Amino acid sequence: MIQASPESASLDPPTFNPYDYSFHEDPYPTYRRLREESPLYYNPDLGFWALSRHADVVAGFRDNTRLSSANGVSLDPSAYGPNAHKVMSFLAMDDPRHMRMRQLVSKGFTPRRVAELQDRILGLTLEYLEPALELGEFDWISEVAGKLPMDVISELMGVPKPDRAEVRRLADLVVHRDEGVLDVPVAAMEASLNLVGYYADMIAERRTRPTADLTSALLDAEIDGDRLTDDEIIGFMFLMVVAGHETTTKLLGNALYWGARNKDEVARVLSQPDRASDWTEETLRYDTSSQIVARTAAEDIDLHGATIRSGDKVLLLIGSANRDSTVFGDADEFRIGRNSAAKIASFGGGVHFCLGAHLARLEANIALEEFARRVADYEVDFGGAERVHSTNVRGFAALPLKVTEHHA
Repeated sequence: MIQASPESASLDPPTFNPYDYSFHEDPYPTYRRLREESPLYYNPDLGFWALSRHADVVAGFRDNTRLSSANGVSLDPSAYGPNAHKVMSFLAMDDPRHMRMRQLVSKGFTPRRVAELQDRILGLTLEYLEPALELGEFDWISEVAGKLPMDVISELMGVPKPDRAEVRRLADLVVHRDEGVLDVPVAAMEASLNLVGYYADMIAERRTRPTADLTSALLDAEIDGDRLTDDEIIGFMFLMVVAGHETTTKLLGNALYWGARNKDEVARVLSQPDRASDWTEETLRYDTSSQIVARTAAEDIDLHGATIRSGDKVLLLIGSANRDSTVFGDADEFRIGRNSAAKIASFGGGVHFCLGAHLARLEANIALEEFARRVADYEVDFGGAERVHSTNVRGFAALPLKVTEHHA
């Protein structure tokens, strides 16, 4: 029997299916082959094109005229289309609608409002982190990373404390996907409706009794007599839940996972906790939680010897761009302390650059710094780690940890 050599096996053209569970385990070899062999890849079964090189992904983000966001940014068929803005707010709009909405939202969601949250983020971090560390062994996701980002958003919006666990549960259901499910499941749709209802009630209450939170600020936001409608505010709140909560939870999980896989690297931060931002940045580059976003071609686009037709779906592979060796030296090495913050594609670019980038970084930096202040060494139970299966987000549903050494 003749054994096929690895060289001959790779003569088959690369295949890329974002729904494939084996791809979720490690997408990076696939990304590398796409960058090298098929920089403009077409999947005829799922009907999309994919761009994998850093230069193409960054150019794609900046080309908001030819690559439209009006159908949304998700691969899931029912989350894609002219109504995507209802749950993805201005992520699923083009200018001038996008610009109007973003400017109004920015009136409430200001850098100052985010900065003022710093003490509350620290308080919430310690509220979850300290009891978990007391146990010595715990699941990082369920005890810390899964709770903190949603509670920060609830704090920002003014969700009362007794309601936060339920809001968090609904938010998790919105984004969960079982194997083989190629669309938004019924449970996610029901959870979405429940969340929308909850936020609608909250807005109605703020109309009669204004408060100092973001929800009231969004109701007050006004430019030349133009204000946000209730539906627009709900759309933005929903975007915060889906984009803000899930991606930051996954960022915190990925940081601890790769830290445990690269002990020499993470030791630098565990011995110098004020270097936590370096840990955050390398995690954002090496294994970012937001891997893939969709666009729609607004006209025919000629690229890499092929033509993307007007109306076609185009995926920008963020995770691949961040591992492009033409931009990052030793791109497949996890190296804390590189200066790559300005080059990573993790928060998009152009007019749609992530409005929550500052908040995500602030949360991750605080959580990782407080972890490093208290922990001198830790182990991840790799066998017990469970991945989340999603077409666009990468991270863990469970990440069991054992803290083996406390700082005195």
